[in-house]
Amino acid sequence: MENAIKEYWDREKETMPVDQRNEIILGSIKQQLDYVYHQLPFYREFYDNHHFHPSMVNTLEDFTTKVPIITKDILREEQRQYPPYGRYLGYHPEDGAHIHGSSGTTGRPTFYLFSKEDIAYIGEVMAQALFTAGVRRTDVVQISTDLGMFMGGWGSLWGSERLGATVFTPGAGNTERHIRLMYEVGSSVLITTPTFALRLMDEARRLGYDTQNSPLRIGIFIGEPGAGIPGIKKALEEGWGIHVMDCATTSEMTPWATNVECVQKNGVHMLQDEVYTEVVDKENPNRAVPEGTSGGVIYTHLKKKGQPMIRFWSGDESHVTTEACPCGRTYPRLPNGVYGRLDDMLIIRGVNVYPSTIQRSLLEVEGLGNEHRIVLERISHMDEATVKVEYHPDWIGSIQSHEREAALEKLQTHVREHLRAQTGIRFNLEILEPETLERFDVKARRVIDQRHV
Repeated sequence: MENAIKEYWDREKETMPVDQRNEIILGSIKQQLDYVYHQLPFYREFYDNHHFHPSMVNTLEDFTTKVPIITKDILREEQRQYPPYGRYLGYHPEDGAHIHGSSGTTGRPTFYLFSKEDIAYIGEVMAQALFTAGVRRTDVVQISTDLGMFMGGWGSLWGSERLGATVFTPGAGNTERHIRLMYEVGSSVLITTPTFALRLMDEARRLGYDTQNSPLRIGIFIGEPGAGIPGIKKALEEGWGIHVMDCATTSEMTPWATNVECVQKNGVHMLQDEVYTEVVDKENPNRAVPEGTSGGVIYTHLKKKGQPMIRFWSGDESHVTTEACPCGRTYPRLPNGVYGRLDDMLIIRGVNVYPSTIQRSLLEVEGLGNEHRIVLERISHMDEATVKVEYHPDWIGSIQSHEREAALEKLQTHVREHLRAQTGIRFNLEILEPETLERFDVKARRVIDQRHV
C-alpha cells in the first residue's frame, strides 16, 4: 500500500495497548543497561561511582528512581579526557560513517559518530515521525537548517529519504534565495526553526509574495521551543497558511523527532519504544512528577548502540498527558510540547520568567511584529529589564500619519501592562520601527544579559 493512503507508518506498533508496550520498553531498558554497563567503560565507571547496578531495575519506576542522569557537561568532560568520542562509543571509530556534533560553551563541539547501521536506524524512526506529522512520499521537503555538524538537518534528510519524499536542502541563511526557490520548486513541507520561519515570512512579504498561499502545507519546527507556544504557533499557521507540527526532542537524542505532533495537533506523541521520555521533578531527577505537572525532561535511547544516552538531562521543561488522541496512536503526549528550557529561565528582581513567556505575550498583542530583544542590566544594585520590540508595518500603515504618535503611545501602554499581567514584572519598553533589530538565520539570541558583565 502506498504511504500516501496509509494511516500509520506501523499500525501494530503505534496502536499497541499501553501495558503491552510498557513491557517491551522495560525489556529494552534492561537490555540497554546491561549493554552499556558491560560494554562501555564510561557507563560502568559512572554507575559504580553512583552505587548503581543494572540488576537494580525491575520496573519502569525503578528506572526513574535508581538510575543516575547524565548531562552535557558530563559528556563534554568525558570527551575532554578521552578524545574525541569518549568511552561510550560502542564500536571502533573506523566503523563510523558520519561525524557530527553540538557546540559547547567553550566552542569545542561534543562529537557524535554514526555508523551506517545508526544512519539506517535513524532514517527508519525519523520516517515514522515525519509520517506521523503528515509528510508523504509525494511531498517536497525543504530542509532550511544548517547541514553542517548540527544533527537536525541530517536526521530530517535521512528520514525524508526513507519515507520516499523529495528532499530540497538550500541550507541556512540567504532568506531571499530560500523564498524564491521555495516557490519555484514547490516545497510543500518546511523543516526549520520557528525563528527562521518567521524571518522567511517577513522577508517574503517584503518581496511581495503571498505567504498565505505559498506552496507549503506543513511546517515541522525544530531546534528551539516555539512551535508549541500558542502565540508563535498562531503566527506561523496564519502567516504561512500551514499546519504547524512541533518536534520536541534534542539533537543529542538523534533520532530526535521521537516526540512529534500528529495531524490532530494535540501536542507531541512520545515514541516511547524508541526514545523513552520521562518528566521528573526539576530539583530531583529521580522523582517522577504526576501527570499534568510541569517538570524537567529526560531522554533515553532504547536501541541505539553507538554513544547511547541513558537518562540524559535535556534541560527542557514540559508535562505529560495519557489522554487518548483521536488519531488512534496510544503513545502518551506532551500536550504543549516543550515550552521552555530550565537553564534559560531568567530571575528578574526575584521573579522567575522564561523568555518564551515574554515572546508569547508580545505575539498576543495586535500591532507588534515578530522580532524583539530582552535586555537585562544592573543599575545601582537593582535589575533593570527592557523589552525592545518592533511594530508591524501593516499596523502603522493603517493609521493616518497625524495619529501615529498617539497610536504608538497607546500601544506602548498596552504592551507594558500586558507584559506585567503575564509575567509579574514591570518592564521598560521600547517600540521600534520594523527591520530595526538584527535577524537570525537559525536559532534566535534574543536575551542580552549584561548584569554580570
